[in-house]
Amino acid sequence: MSKYMIIDGERVEFDSEPNILAVVRKAGIELPTFCYYPELSIYGACRMCVVEDERGGIIASCSTPPKDGMAIRTNTAKLHHHRRMILELLLASHCRDCTTCEKSGKCRLQEFAKRFGVTNVRFTSDAPQAEIDRSSRAIVRDPSKCILCGDCVRMCSEIQNVGAIDFAHRGSSMIVSPAFGKPIAETDCVNCGQCAAVCPTGAITIKSDTDSVFAALHNPKKRVVAQVAPAVRVALGAEFGLPEGSDVIGKIFAAMHRLGFALVYDTSLSADLTIMEEAAELLHKLTAGDGKYPLFTSCCPGWIRYAETKHPELLPYISTCKSPMEMLGAVLREHFNKIDAEDGRETVSVAIMPCTAKKFEASREEFKRGGVPDVDYVLTTTELVRMIKEVGIHFEELIPDAPDAPFSLSSGAGMIFGVTGGVTEAAVRRVVEDKSAKALKEIEYLGLRDLAGTKICELPYGERTLRIAVVNGLANAERLIERVESGEEHFDFVEVMACPGGCINGAGQPYSIRPDKERRARGIAEADNAAQLKHCEENPVVSSLYEGILKDRAHELLHVHYCVKN
Repeated sequence: MSKYMIIDGERVEFDSEPNILAVVRKAGIELPTFCYYPELSIYGACRMCVVEDERGGIIASCSTPPKDGMAIRTNTAKLHHHRRMILELLLASHCRDCTTCEKSGKCRLQEFAKRFGVTNVRFTSDAPQAEIDRSSRAIVRDPSKCILCGDCVRMCSEIQNVGAIDFAHRGSSMIVSPAFGKPIAETDCVNCGQCAAVCPTGAITIKSDTDSVFAALHNPKKRVVAQVAPAVRVALGAEFGLPEGSDVIGKIFAAMHRLGFALVYDTSLSADLTIMEEAAELLHKLTAGDGKYPLFTSCCPGWIRYAETKHPELLPYISTCKSPMEMLGAVLREHFNKIDAEDGRETVSVAIMPCTAKKFEASREEFKRGGVPDVDYVLTTTELVRMIKEVGIHFEELIPDAPDAPFSLSSGAGMIFGVTGGVTEAAVRRVVEDKSAKALKEIEYLGLRDLAGTKICELPYGERTLRIAVVNGLANAERLIERVESGEEHFDFVEVMACPGGCINGAGQPYSIRPDKERRARGIAEADNAAQLKHCEENPVVSSLYEGILKDRAHELLHVHYCVKN
């Protein structure tokens, strides 16, 4: 017999829902929350999700399991007064420069204040103005906007296993801070930006480079070229009213041309290059014989930073391949250097990425030649959205454009980099001998692109069996590394992505309290299915690059070596 609750007089059945909040949402009622995310532990700090039981008691719906026959109300005079009081108290100690806040229009405190009609704050605050921390290349911290919900702390600790920030002090003096009040750039922060993604206010935001890019676009002496990462194509459309997960890459190219970008390319092309190089590394490792450690992927800068700070012993086993962004950045720099000398203009290279850690990656000395970075600026998906809206482009009405020549072709193998397991599946497509449609389906059935945090599969290869692991979320990576180092597990190849779900859920993507990763992953799969080319080696642009720009220089332009820094 099914279990049920009575919610506002209506019977609502439940089964596996972990708390009353989930049952209430199942009933079609959106209770307000600041501190609740399904992926994080229950904290119960904000008390906005409280409900009233039959005896008039107030209970937090996020931390209370449902009970069969339980009756609660979600809308009473007591609850209404309670929520308005919480909002007033939060606003009293909160910086209220909403019109100039990066989170304006996306801030849940702002949203709830409007929803509950809070137009006056009766309380005053004598809290001193906190110093803004701009030390990071990826994020900006403004403690004056923090409401102590703990979302960033739990994300950094539980999902990413970094612990760069935590609660400090007690009572009215409590703050969220790096240890000893250090700037965030001086901690083990991996720049993944997931703290900014879950922050409900403007306390942690993405560091914006839009003003610098606009300045370059408006400068007639500069040629601004750009690349767009695979995961961006399935996340941007929803911000303009299109269905979540829609593949809008053609409209993105059209919008960027209208913004003034001279030439726009798809980073899926250099993802093809990545697989050509990374698969060669894997084959070399297999030929050389097994070792204790697998070959780890190198596409994710958050993972690279994590390895540098927590597992420097793994650096020799991380692929020397640059990320697709940096590979295409190097190719574009080489391509335009000669053109710049001929027409007296300067080429500015911009990357549109789903990831805040890419901002840090672009600034690394390893990716500068002669002091000049191969990628000048990195804009996240949300920054590009703001630029399109600022100029007034009706994105949803745009007729799609194609990527520009001569780097205009990419394979489905490159496109699937945008989702967890995509890099591995692309590599498998490269190393297996059977390239038929049936073989492609067999590889798909391995479930490498499933959104689970850890996936392990075995693949026949010649006379041996390859053991492959795919992890997303750095805490999952840590658990896998522990099993490898203890000898409990052995793998030949391991893909690591810092963000849960991979790049489709990067911190630079439009984010909500319940992001629809499944639809974005489906959008990537549909783009792959529609692609004429399925394998990176089929791409004629890749072949022409190896015969041209990369001839005798592939290792120089496409590879990097990370060293332990003293």
